[in-house]
Amino acid sequence: MDEARKEESGADFIRDAVAKDLADGKTAEVRTRFPPEPNGWLHIGHAKAIYVDFGIAQTFGGKCNLRFDDTNPEKEDLSYVEAIQRDVRWLGYDWEDRLFFASDYYEKLYSLAQLLIRKGLAYVDDLDEAQIKEYRGTNVPDKNNITFTPPGKNSPYRDRSVEENLDLFGRMRAGEFPDGSKTLRAKIDMANPNLLMRDPVMYRIRREPHYRTGTAWCIYPMYDFQHPLSDAIEGVTHSLCSLEYEIHRPLYDWFIANCGVFPSRQIEFARLNITHTVLSKRLLIQLVREKKVSGWDDPRMPTIAGLRRRGYTPEAIRDFLGRIGIAKTDSMVDIQLLEHCVREDLNKKASRYMAVLRPLKLIIDNWPEGRVETLLAVNNPEDPEAGSRQIPFTGTLYIERDDFKETPPPKYFRLFPGNQVRLRYGYIVTCTGFDKDPATGEVTAVHCAYDPATRGGDAPDNRKVKGTIHWVSAQEAVPLEARLYDYLFAPERPMDAPAGSSFLDAISSESLEVAGGAFGEPAIAGIAVGQPVQFERLGYFCADPDSAPGKPVFNRTVSLRDTWAKIEKKGS
Repeated sequence: MDEARKEESGADFIRDAVAKDLADGKTAEVRTRFPPEPNGWLHIGHAKAIYVDFGIAQTFGGKCNLRFDDTNPEKEDLSYVEAIQRDVRWLGYDWEDRLFFASDYYEKLYSLAQLLIRKGLAYVDDLDEAQIKEYRGTNVPDKNNITFTPPGKNSPYRDRSVEENLDLFGRMRAGEFPDGSKTLRAKIDMANPNLLMRDPVMYRIRREPHYRTGTAWCIYPMYDFQHPLSDAIEGVTHSLCSLEYEIHRPLYDWFIANCGVFPSRQIEFARLNITHTVLSKRLLIQLVREKKVSGWDDPRMPTIAGLRRRGYTPEAIRDFLGRIGIAKTDSMVDIQLLEHCVREDLNKKASRYMAVLRPLKLIIDNWPEGRVETLLAVNNPEDPEAGSRQIPFTGTLYIERDDFKETPPPKYFRLFPGNQVRLRYGYIVTCTGFDKDPATGEVTAVHCAYDPATRGGDAPDNRKVKGTIHWVSAQEAVPLEARLYDYLFAPERPMDAPAGSSFLDAISSESLEVAGGAFGEPAIAGIAVGQPVQFERLGYFCADPDSAPGKPVFNRTVSLRDTWAKIEKKGS
């Protein structure tokens, strides 16, 4: 019926593989790892990896390491390390005393590189980056347009002696050579159909200070070299990674086998793809740098920080990840499933309040002048223990502008001349007229009469009143700013941009609307930053850190309308 259901069919293949390794005695204890590179903030795609890495370890009573693969000093920063740790903890996972850094293994990795040189399996190359790429070759179509990979060409430096390679590698480390002038490459097979196996680069010279090691090193290991060996050093039994690393697995296994280290096993699963979203760190960095968003934690971003600021809960995200499962093939998940999960979670825990985003004055002409009544409102009908609160009711209220029509369309059950509605928790009122701005023709106020016998919204004569609207007291209301977020990208697949255009062209002009003149009931003044709430009839919101005394700011997490539930019911 949907892509999420399709993914569930492969949900157990990693568990089955790990269980078999335990049963066959290949490992006695499961050890996994989550290995982010600290060059950006985590997004919901990383959350799937965290869910898998920590979840598999928990399933089998094992342990999961948090390791930062920090071997690219040009792009890495301590602030990213701190942000990643904060996000992993917020999602509900703990690495306890198992925090590691690839930079802690630099000396060990250097020794293993020397070992490969002594075995005749690595050499120092003088070719530059462009020449290495040229010698390696590429995939080309034959006369039948079928892709094949012609053999590459050996570097003229490939047959240097072990002694010369050891000497040159030591001098690379000592800083004798300019950046980019030499690399250390594995000696594998320049005719291998897998281009990654054609003498991959293991080390390159970069005079770039590292955020942890400073200037102690001027050579840094490449990802494909350090990653399997870091896994091995930590005793990782199952290196779980996304599907794009499947082509890297032969190289992963080659380094482990030829270095004679712990035999970590790599298993791949499909990465997460969500409609109306991009989950490439490179593209997210571009959005931030080009100021298409306010930052990494912009509530329109799919980052963990952005989702948290928008009001998503870790429970909702874990529920979503559990529903989509783990698959072997890539697919696209409808973002409405994620929204459905957060609605279900917030419906159970979010306190209800009343707020008016686009206010229109409602004047009760027969209300006693100066009178203020206190009405009792339920905090959460899904949670009896949440209790109730008091709301002030006065003769002048604010209602939503959309809740009044001078000339109503068919099946419109809200306010229009002569019609009755219930005011939530209050009284039944009848519209008696309205005021207009003579210059613009805009309605500026609606007049009505209330029925004193209908306090609480019930009529003693059982009259049929179909409409119920929310309101706030104009006298007692608290001003607020509501930020109404929608999808950052209008198309379902923003990466499928037409030729000559960019994914940036798919950014929606309606991804954010700011309702700066909104009002809420007095109780919202006490809502803490980060606390999720439901504004009745409007949606779920979250108090934003931009809130200031006397002027709270709320981000809309999601509307109340749940189209996913209807889709799911229809397809079941």
